[in-house]
Amino acid sequence: MVHSSPYDPYGGHGYVDPRIARQLERERKALEREQVQLEAASRDEQAIAQTAEVEDQVAELTDLLAGSLGRDPRIEFSALRRYVQVPPLDLGWDASPRPAPVWSTPPEPTGLARMFGGKRRYEEETHLAKQQFAQAQQDHQREESLRQQRVAQKQQAYQAAVEQAEQQVADENARIDSLVAGLREGDRLAVSRYMEMVLEHSPYPYNFPMERRAGYVPESARLAVEWYLPPIEVVPEHKSFRHVKARKAIEPTTRPVKEIRWLYQRVMAQIALRTVREVFAASAEELISTVEFNGVLRAVSPATGQQTEQPLISMRATREQFARLVLDEPKFDPVQCVRKHFFADVSPHPDELVAVRPVMNFKMADPRIIDPVDIISELDKRPNLLELTPSEFEAFIQNLFTRMKFDTKLYQASGDRGVDCVAYDPDPIKGGKFIVQAKLYTGTVKPTHVRDLWGTVQHEGATKGIMITTSGYGPESYKFANGKPLNLIDGSGLLSLCQQHGIPARIVNRSRKNQQGDADSQ
Repeated sequence: MVHSSPYDPYGGHGYVDPRIARQLERERKALEREQVQLEAASRDEQAIAQTAEVEDQVAELTDLLAGSLGRDPRIEFSALRRYVQVPPLDLGWDASPRPAPVWSTPPEPTGLARMFGGKRRYEEETHLAKQQFAQAQQDHQREESLRQQRVAQKQQAYQAAVEQAEQQVADENARIDSLVAGLREGDRLAVSRYMEMVLEHSPYPYNFPMERRAGYVPESARLAVEWYLPPIEVVPEHKSFRHVKARKAIEPTTRPVKEIRWLYQRVMAQIALRTVREVFAASAEELISTVEFNGVLRAVSPATGQQTEQPLISMRATREQFARLVLDEPKFDPVQCVRKHFFADVSPHPDELVAVRPVMNFKMADPRIIDPVDIISELDKRPNLLELTPSEFEAFIQNLFTRMKFDTKLYQASGDRGVDCVAYDPDPIKGGKFIVQAKLYTGTVKPTHVRDLWGTVQHEGATKGIMITTSGYGPESYKFANGKPLNLIDGSGLLSLCQQHGIPARIVNRSRKNQQGDADSQ
């Protein structure tokens, strides 16, 4: 009788030496330990890989500006031109005619066959062969006629397709030529579209919105940009991943809200600086001297549950200011730069959709809703503001502010101390006393007038100063107004306000002579 051993791996089916059993048990436990170590090492590697992934995502976000500095943002129009590319006509089986039928005479009978009725059969076969040949000729002619008809139809359709392709290419190239010509002439729509193309061609991470709008105001040589921001979720919510051996699990380390906010502010500031750099690099100095940037976020308001558009960053930069920056400095801080150098307003809590006050409203520069101020149309019956007298223009501005729900008071010309109109906003939070100056100009407003406005605001203890002109401002005026409660509204902005509040108006400069303003000194 065979006795079972506790070390018998065969369960009593055979005797196993206890020493071998112990050895087998040690090997089994060693294999288990090795498996546990391999699984732990795999989780370690997975945690390291996931941490590296989020670090790469953060690195991509912090490199938005520096990584773009070596790229030329200008559009090569020659590369945009199209050429007609139509494949050659393929007639298929109809390319060549079918072979014509060939007459073949039946063989004549000889010898005995001729004697025993062969001649008669030969004549019958020949007659039948002629009938068949005649029928084959008719069929061939009919098929050839049909083939030629099909060929003609295919050639006609092909020629129509070629002409359509040529027309499409010609139209597209004509649009490019028109854009180039308009860009050379400083046309409002052409410059706006070109700058939108520049910003659309700027490569950003795949999860960033692609919508960017540009509005050019030639009277002030400024470009307004409305850039739709990515959601704050582009900042990874997890900072790292670690392997918790006790639970045999990979667990994330949550990124602090303060750090998420800080990283997102850097994203917004880099986008603003990068946009300004690309605009200036892609345009001539005399074309655009000032860029106004609004970064807008589309999001659902947690308070109302409705879709909103919140401006989270807004800044204005002149070309001269921007030229002094050293963007590739390793310790360059984009948030501090936009705040201190350009007096930008950056949302302190973008995670809570805390909005900022834009330096401008994009509608006041959008060429799609503002009639060009330089086009003369005798059919346009709207009043031309440049045909008003200075006092009539001041009264017009007062009426505009009254239509905008302000309490207004118009000052007399004598002793007004630089005040044309005072507008009171009763809102307890954003309201106050606003000093308004109206400049009925056809030339650029001098920066000294803007400085005088600031002095008047201080002297009057006003909340804000607003200057409105029928012309435009130069970079020195915008540079001085940065960081101060001063709103500079040029001709395009004035027309936009009139349109928004149902006041018919246009600005048509019928004569460039005897301009009331002077060129903006640099």
